[in-house]
Amino acid sequence: MASKGDIEEDEETREQGQTKIVGFRERVRHFTWAWFTSTMSTGGLALLIANTPHKFHGLYTIGLIIFFLNIILFLTLSTLMALRAYFDLPRFLKSFAHPPEGFFFGSFWLSIATIIGGIQVFGISQGPAYPWLINTVRVLYWMYAGITLPNSILQYWIFMHRRPISPLAINPSWFLPAYSAMLTGTVASLIAGTQPLESRMPIIVSGVAYKSFGMMMAFLLTVLYFSALMEKGLPPPHLRPGMFIPLGSAAYTTVALIGLANAIPRDYGYFEVHPMAVDVLQTMALFVGIFLWIYMFWIFSMAALSCATVIPKMGFSLTWWAFIFPNVGFTLATADIGRELGSEGVMWVGSVMTVLVVAIWLVTVTACVRAVWAKRIMWPGKDEDKDL
Repeated sequence: MASKGDIEEDEETREQGQTKIVGFRERVRHFTWAWFTSTMSTGGLALLIANTPHKFHGLYTIGLIIFFLNIILFLTLSTLMALRAYFDLPRFLKSFAHPPEGFFFGSFWLSIATIIGGIQVFGISQGPAYPWLINTVRVLYWMYAGITLPNSILQYWIFMHRRPISPLAINPSWFLPAYSAMLTGTVASLIAGTQPLESRMPIIVSGVAYKSFGMMMAFLLTVLYFSALMEKGLPPPHLRPGMFIPLGSAAYTTVALIGLANAIPRDYGYFEVHPMAVDVLQTMALFVGIFLWIYMFWIFSMAALSCATVIPKMGFSLTWWAFIFPNVGFTLATADIGRELGSEGVMWVGSVMTVLVVAIWLVTVTACVRAVWAKRIMWPGKDEDKDL
């Protein structure tokens, strides 16, 4: 059933359609970077299915199908973005410095992070683990690490360097450039355990460093964001799913620290001289995760309550994909804490959360397809580039 917000948007779109015919070329001109939130979320879902605590026969295949589906989707979106550049290069170049669309460029890199993680999980950790694939993942990791930090620096600098007539209003998309670098640590936690010893330690060290950068940036932005919410109130109904985005920082930090600590080699380098340090760091990683869990739950609860109170008015926007990606991290963090504690109860909570994330992903996919068909997105004046 269509929501009240959807009905109002449909009526407005029909009124516009009576006076203007919009073809494929024009719609592609309004294809924005925010579309890559769909691939970062779908890629995250594939990783979640592969790592859920309680599995059944065929679950690996389901996750693998979603992983390949995400690659196809990513290539499709990249092609559409290339067409946007071809059709209107000046407008495309302006998108990198235009708020809020420019911040969504981070979702492009986050999508690549989930693809690299998927190659590791489905091709190595739970797959055939060909030596060439292990080497390939390592190269992809360092390429990703080498790109995302400079990208994060430049994106924030560009928006600071501009001289706006009025200050930018903070919104959850501000987190994405930092998250793209922060996910380097999460990817490191996935791949480190299967890498040769001489390659493992640099990956672990860099993963911790990148994760600390992302976490500190996220804490800073979270303070600014919630201060703005207290001052100006909650965002419009169709943008409230974005309130889940701050949840991702603590969630993926927990996943990364636990994974990196478990990948530490006991008989190599520093840890060969200090073997007790491995147990200390693994214990610290677990307790940092527990320390952050209630903080995650608080952000989740604030976002969930804000969305639940306006469901009838919540028309679709690409912000809906924020229902998925941050909650993938929250679910993975919960499951990892359960595994480390050996608690079936906590692991079952993680499994139930997995089912809920899959359900909301299905709802979001359906709503997204319907919104494109109904001309509520990829349409003049409807997307993140409407003021471009």
